[in-house]
Amino acid sequence: MPDLPCKDFSPQIHSLNHSIMPRLLTHHAPSALRRHIQRGGLIAYPTESCYGIGANPRHAHALRAILRLKKRPQHKGFITIGNTLAQLEPLLQRQPENVRAQLQAAWPAPISFVLPARPRVLPQLRGNRRSKLAVRVPDHAVARELCRIAGTPLVSTSCNQSGKRACKSAREVRRLFGRKLWIVGGRVGKRKQPSEIVDWAENRRLR
Repeated sequence: MPDLPCKDFSPQIHSLNHSIMPRLLTHHAPSALRRHIQRGGLIAYPTESCYGIGANPRHAHALRAILRLKKRPQHKGFITIGNTLAQLEPLLQRQPENVRAQLQAAWPAPISFVLPARPRVLPQLRGNRRSKLAVRVPDHAVARELCRIAGTPLVSTSCNQSGKRACKSAREVRRLFGRKLWIVGGRVGKRKQPSEIVDWAENRRLR
């Protein structure tokens, strides 16, 4: 599939509350947002510490678009978030039941675990982790709800250009990226630092 340009999107900055349904979206908007993500469109949304850029992790052209937008090298890879462990599992090698239980007990939390990935996971997601993938069930209700609405895990990378300060509000996202992202409004969490990243098998903190 050829690269798709970062198009301008017409939706306004929308807001999701922490309930099941979006607060300021029309009843048509959740399905429109789902289609946008399923087709490889990019979104911006609040997370535990800053705004993130998200996309369907199965769309290579969407991942390449994020890399271009952020001016980010591919070798860094991406974190992938889901609303539950079950939503993330199609991207991961099968885990023993005791590991699954520990992961479910640890999440939701601002901590990403690096776990063995299935071979079909795109190289842009894995980066220099090669056969592994960083995944998380975020401690932010809006981010989890977006994964549920989309029906897919989402890429989660800070909403900035590589090495620069991450956006903390929808207004900052709009100023930096204009209308290149479908912006979902909401408050970021109170966490000051990015989420931790831990290699599960090695019990080693990477960030």
